[in-house]
Amino acid sequence: MSDRPINLSTSGPPETVLDSEPDDALAALAEATNAAEPVSAIAAVCARWPRFLAAWASLGDEVDEPALKYAAYRTGYHRGLDRLRANGWRGSGYVRWRHETNQGFLRALAGLQRTAAQIGEADEDERCAIFLRQLDPDWPPS
Repeated sequence: MSDRPINLSTSGPPETVLDSEPDDALAALAEATNAAEPVSAIAAVCARWPRFLAAWASLGDEVDEPALKYAAYRTGYHRGLDRLRANGWRGSGYVRWRHETNQGFLRALAGLQRTAAQIGEADEDERCAIFLRQLDPDWPPS
């Protein structure tokens, strides 16, 4: 059982905010994103910090092949579900974009939605779109 607090609201479901990434992981991703070969550099960050959701989302953003995009985003999404549960999420409640630490997960989920549509997975595209709006009623972010 997690000892992390869940923010309860009198106006809606509980809200989960993911914990911050280590500073060295954030620095490594920033450097990798600006590297001459960003795909390889970001993949190395994913391998070093496999729970780093923004790294998986960034890898999906950088690769060109739809199957590899799908794999990176799906990995970020599933690792994100694990991280959410570790932070007190119990399968419902808000995970809002306005919290920077949630953005890697939401980017992975949104990328999964887009890529599912691109490869003809209409049911997954629809499920992801609904899930994004359930997690953050203000989706998409402005």
